[in-house]
Amino acid sequence: MAARTGKEYRDRLATSRPTVQIQGETVSEGIPDHPAFRNLVDTYAGLYDMQHDPALRDVLTYPSPTSGDPVGTSFLVPRTAEDLRARRSMMKTWADASLGMLGRTGDYLNSCLMALSEAEGFFAQADPEFGRNVRRYYEMVREQDLLTTHTLIPPQANRATAATQQAGGALAARVVEERDDGIVLRGARMLATIGPIADELLVFPSTVLRGTPEDAPYSFAVAVACDTPGLRFLCRETLDYGRSHFDHPLGSRFEEMDAVVVFDDVLVPYERCFMLGHPELCNGFYSETSAVVHMTHQVVTRTTAKTEFMLGLVSAMAQAVGIEQFQHVQENLAEVIVALETLRAFTRAAECDAEPNAYGVMTPRWEPLNAARNWYPRLYQRFPEIVRKLGASGLMALPTEADLAGEVGEDVERYLQSATLSGAERVRLFRLAWDTCASAFGGRQSLYEYYFFGDPVRMSGALLASYEREPYLERVRSFLRQDGR
Repeated sequence: MAARTGKEYRDRLATSRPTVQIQGETVSEGIPDHPAFRNLVDTYAGLYDMQHDPALRDVLTYPSPTSGDPVGTSFLVPRTAEDLRARRSMMKTWADASLGMLGRTGDYLNSCLMALSEAEGFFAQADPEFGRNVRRYYEMVREQDLLTTHTLIPPQANRATAATQQAGGALAARVVEERDDGIVLRGARMLATIGPIADELLVFPSTVLRGTPEDAPYSFAVAVACDTPGLRFLCRETLDYGRSHFDHPLGSRFEEMDAVVVFDDVLVPYERCFMLGHPELCNGFYSETSAVVHMTHQVVTRTTAKTEFMLGLVSAMAQAVGIEQFQHVQENLAEVIVALETLRAFTRAAECDAEPNAYGVMTPRWEPLNAARNWYPRLYQRFPEIVRKLGASGLMALPTEADLAGEVGEDVERYLQSATLSGAERVRLFRLAWDTCASAFGGRQSLYEYYFFGDPVRMSGALLASYEREPYLERVRSFLRQDGR
């Protein structure tokens, strides 16, 4: 099986039997047709269909090194700078299709698995079999074109104590038994975005472990199928209200469900285990394998697409209501342009200074990507603010698609027209702006971007601790040592 079609993705999901709990209902079948998921499934199916578009096939796929069949370019192990650009072209094509609104498309974790699969030496420090398990798993996901998601952090019960100490250590997912046929997991993890529509769940390290004996049961990296017995997804309420694309242009297409994952004594076979114990290795899981670099390469590519959309949206709004000639509006538009060009510069710098890592994988330079991932969470909060400012009261009283077809259609055309658009066209544009900056979907996007990589304050601390500042300090010291006159 090679790069799959949307139908193949949907058919596999239809045969899956996950346990999904949402809005008082337990769903164990028919996920592709459930009202909370069907539009998102359609969107993801469309991404898979793009792989078979003759105009995009060479961008989105490459020949499998084992079968020769076309597989997703996000699985490509980059050996050259050209390979990195090919991966970015693929990621940008998918990001453009969703306006950058989908944060969990397959290319994100495919990038992670690609890097992990090449880092057998890292896993061999714990057990050579772990490295072989990772490689075999990556090849399975690549050849079957599976959609993976992940779950990382413990529940937020008491942030004043370590996860290993909350409720006597009984809340966070942990290994409670090692058997001849595998390990048993019990507890919970956050936050499995798209869990109900994914094929596989990666249960990877995230929170920094202290390396004490008490941390050992919480130190693991495994993969499980999303319909594994004992695995449950506790979903938040859906932000797709079953309305038309006109009424909710973003929420009706790109509503990626978030879920808490509960492990009720879930058996994980040893061949699906990539790390057991070894808190110090779990802490270096992403950095020592370069997985975080390739994942961030995908993220910055996606957020570039999202920023391009924002520039297009605020430009369309300004032109529609005739405000682009005002200097404060020009300042806002220029702010988005600067943000866009800065993101492009980060990406270009990272790719131009790429070098092979310890395992021979051509890897973008980390510093520009790390700067981008620290900058964008705060930057994105500014975009909805600009949209609200430009839309002002025009965002407040927007009729629906049903109104346009009803008795008030003539009123909409007369009173809601703009300088360049008919009433219906202006309403369509401003409903898109509303879904971007003020709806529940828009609010979730702001929260998602702010905490995508974790607490921005802690990220800043990590950036400071890891950045080599000594040459710049020495420059200042050297200047001060000069004999002044």
